Amino acid sequence: MAVGKLYIGRKVREIRDAAKATQSQFAERIGISTSYLNQIENNQRPVSAAVLLALAEKFQIDIAELSTGEGDRLLSALSEALSDPLFETYSPSVQELKLVVQNAPGLAHALITCHQAYRRSSEQLAGVDETLGGTGSLAETTPYEEVRDFFHFVDNYIHDLDVMAEKLAERLGLGAGDNYAILTGFLDSDFGVRVVRGAAGDESLRQFDARARLLTLNPYAPPPTRDFQIALQIAQLYAAQAVDGIAGNAGFRTEEAYEICRIGLHNYFAGALLLPYRAFLTEARELRHDLDLLAVRFGASLEQVCHRLSTLQRPGLKGIPMFFARIDRAGNITKRHSATKLQFARFGAACPLWNVHQAFETPGQIIRQLAETPDGARYLSLATQITKGRGGFRAVQPRYALALGCEISYADSFVYADDLDLGNRSAFEPIGISCRICERTKCPSRAMPPLKRKLTVTHDQRGALPYRLT
Repeated sequence: MAVGKLYIGRKVREIRDAAKATQSQFAERIGISTSYLNQIENNQRPVSAAVLLALAEKFQIDIAELSTGEGDRLLSALSEALSDPLFETYSPSVQELKLVVQNAPGLAHALITCHQAYRRSSEQLAGVDETLGGTGSLAETTPYEEVRDFFHFVDNYIHDLDVMAEKLAERLGLGAGDNYAILTGFLDSDFGVRVVRGAAGDESLRQFDARARLLTLNPYAPPPTRDFQIALQIAQLYAAQAVDGIAGNAGFRTEEAYEICRIGLHNYFAGALLLPYRAFLTEARELRHDLDLLAVRFGASLEQVCHRLSTLQRPGLKGIPMFFARIDRAGNITKRHSATKLQFARFGAACPLWNVHQAFETPGQIIRQLAETPDGARYLSLATQITKGRGGFRAVQPRYALALGCEISYADSFVYADDLDLGNRSAFEPIGISCRICERTKCPSRAMPPLKRKLTVTHDQRGALPYRLT
């Protein structure tokens, strides 16, 4: 078994603590010396393949979980924060950052939070002309950002809700026939809630009257949207206690963040109900992640399918690690998650060379890109445009681009990679994460220089950019 050097001392210590074992007892169980275990737990030595296999066998640990997960996301966020000119006198090496993430993740999270507060304060102060106005704290984390980070650092997978939704889906027989009839029948029989169509001109997607036990749906909503809104109502009634408990234990600082998280958890349950974990994972593998076929198979939208693929992180039964994002025409990332090494920038726009921007030029198509990031990691990236509008010719129809992809080592699991030259390094287009932290010096599409690089301006010579990076 080929294994890279893994410094996972904190995770090994957590496994030992969960087993209520001393270092001596734990070392004996996995067949190593106590001194070696002590060195592993303090990240002085990497774990070997034999130790990984022993952990998997003795403690039912998924080896993949030990080498991936929060580390990459936390390392990326910390690296981006420290690239700010605020820290211009300090340029830590990748190894230093890894040591912090591995040994003191709480400190890394705290530093990221401080940097977020600093940026918000700076941005708000820059927009003030004469007086600051207001009395609130400029540095306070917004509720939306707090919830976004909650989902980001739990790997976008909520185990208790996912399992609960899957059991209910199996009980009801969802995914094998008419979801609408099953969902409405369950609401009526178990909660006394009737589902009716709204009046023409009603812009609400869903409206629930608890007193009348009536759920009114927009008459023009497409079937996948309609079914999702019914599933969302089921989540609010069936999974209320579980959702409240998860949101309550997250430790949010404001009531707003708590309520926003509840919305996110209700949406999570709805998606897991309509696309139950094992059934969806099995079909995804058999159909080789053909997005259109998966959408037809489960009566879902492309966005629902892409989002669900990014949540397949169940311990012991993981899907392909993927990144997923939804981007508006202005380049704002409105949804984002990555279980890969590629981590989206927390500030600034996405790389202009990424194919997700091209999706707006080719509506109705799934476009492909072989991409390589500055760290040498290579990816298969898929992008397509979706329209969220409803209500006829004169209705506003917001357009978004969806991006979905995986590291190239998993590309054979996708039908979209069949005729691509995966072994040809020159077929991969260079992309970055964000211009403000990208170190590529000769990119003609650069929107702004890297934050920590000095510029050389020559008035007698002009290239693609009005400066050179030194």
